[in-house]
Formats: sequence, structure tokens, C-alpha cells
Amino acid sequence: MQSRARRPLLAGNWKMNPLAAADAVELARGVSRAAREHASQVEVALFPPFPWLLPVRGALEDTGVEVGAQDCFWERAGAFTGEVSPAMLAGWCGWVIVGHSERRTVFGETDEQVGLKAAAAMGAGLRVIVCVGEREDQFVAGQTEEVVSRQLDIALQRLSASGADRLVVAYEPVWAIGTGRNAEPALADRTMRVVRRRLERAFGTSADAVRVLYGGSVNAANVTAYVELEACDGSLVGGASMKADEFSRMIAAVAAASGSRAT
Repeated sequence: MQSRARRPLLAGNWKMNPLAAADAVELARGVSRAAREHASQVEVALFPPFPWLLPVRGALEDTGVEVGAQDCFWERAGAFTGEVSPAMLAGWCGWVIVGHSERRTVFGETDEQVGLKAAAAMGAGLRVIVCVGEREDQFVAGQTEEVVSRQLDIALQRLSASGADRLVVAYEPVWAIGTGRNAEPALADRTMRVVRRRLERAFGTSADAVRVLYGGSVNAANVTAYVELEACDGSLVGGASMKADEFSRMIAAVAAASGSRAT
């Protein structure tokens, strides 16, 4: 069940955008104004590409908005050309996303590799968003619960309850990401409840500290329908997070929903 003590999280995944550092800084500053206004009700974290982590962090200094990376590797250091380790990221940001569907489908990451990344990031002191979600063929075949449970169980094998407060799980159905097709709230609620049960199985009462998000074509028009769900603690946002006005409206909507749930 939802804990009223969990502050909702709105996380903006910019993916491989924007092309210029100046645009990244402008976007971050545009979002920060709304984030400051609603800071007591909503936690906001932005995930720019690796090259923009430092300029975005500088733009967000003293705003309360957190900064994270979109991926990491599971080794601390070594001959891994092109990779970035959690130990390196820990000096630049406080968050990292692992297991995003684009990493799984485009780059062939396995459930086991996602688990290794999550464990390495937690070990480096980062806060981690682990993404899980089914492909469209799996959804049509009625395998959503099976797929999500397997992905999450494998990731949790290497994690401990002591770090539960630094873990976030995002349910993102692959068929809804970037397609304009968002999952019906009832489906999202059922699946996020599955996630909560798997967390409780792994962590016991410590699982209450873990936030569970919905992601997949979320925008200002539909975010309230998700964050009002008992099982939902916020959202991982893609395209809509690239528009400062849109994302700011989402922050305000989540803050309003949080206020109504607390009463």
C-alpha cells in the first residue's frame, strides 16, 4: 500500500538530447522554477546526456533539483572503452537510471547485466532507478506480470534492504515509450502492485521506502491519472521532460495530486 511518507518523484529522462550545452542549461533552469515552487510536495530529478551533466548540475545549484545519469557500467574501472563507472558518476551526480527499455532493446542488455549495474551503482552510493516493462508481443500474450516479475527479481538479487531508500523502480511498458500510447491506469496500477509485492518479498518491511513510478508517453494531460493511483509514487518522463513548460505543468499536477492524497 502507498505510504504517505513517500514524496512523489518526477524524473525527466532527456535521452540523447539536446545537442548543445546551452540548450541543456536553459531547459534545466526553466524546469527549476516550478520545481522550487513545489519542492515540499514533489522531488524532481533531471537526467541529461553524459556531456551535459556538469553544466546542468551547475545550473541547478541551490535549486533542490537533483541530477542523474542515464546509464552506467558495472565495473569500477578498467579496459572498458566508452563506458562510465558508477564510481566516476558519484562525483558528478546523485542518480542513475539502469535497465531502460532502450538499453535492453537497442543495446541488447540482459536482465543479469541490469542487475550488475544496479548493484554497482548502489555500491557507489548513487540513488538508482531500475526500469522494468514488457514488449508489445508480451503484453498481447498476457505476460506482463511474468516479464516484470522476472526482470525485477533478477535486479533485486544483488541488492539489500539496507539500501531500499535509494532505490526506485519504474514500470515502463515498452510499447508505450515514445509511441503516444500510454497504458490504461488500471493496467499500470495492477502492474505496479506486482512490483510492490516483489519488493516486499525481497526486502520485507524495508520495501516501503522504495518508490514505484509509471513511465511511457506521460505528459501534463495524463500524469494525474497515474499519480493518483494508490500504487504510484510518481513518473519517469521522456519526451515531455524536454519541454520546460510542459514538464513544469507536470510538476504542478503531481504536487496537486500529492496534496489531495495526503488529506
